[in-house]
Amino acid sequence: MFKLFARTRPDAMFRARSPERDRRSDALRVASIAGSIDAALQACRVEHAGLDRRLNDVLARAAITVGNDADEYLDREPANTQLQNVFSFEIANGERRLRELEANIRHFETLKAMLVASFPEHADALATNR
Repeated sequence: MFKLFARTRPDAMFRARSPERDRRSDALRVASIAGSIDAALQACRVEHAGLDRRLNDVLARAAITVGNDADEYLDREPANTQLQNVFSFEIANGERRLRELEANIRHFETLKAMLVASFPEHADALATNR
């Protein structure tokens, strides 16, 4: 028990940091979290935009291989059938990933809103990270 007291000098007074320094430290921590959320949101949005653009391109190319006759599938060339199967698989994967990214974006936006609601005293620090 006495070892706890030995860490401080007997003639030294206890001094806490100033409230302003505490506020700055807390604001930096909150801003750091907000910055991380913003970076994740930005990365998700960039990935979503790129994938959406590529998916639209694949959908357009797939439409060309399908043809526009009612019985096109009967006399379609085997190479086009194979290409259509590849497109179908990739389109399904792309659409799945778009849904995942949209869910992630919603979750990160919710986290950001919760952070703002939880630390209203640091609104100025959060505003710089928007």
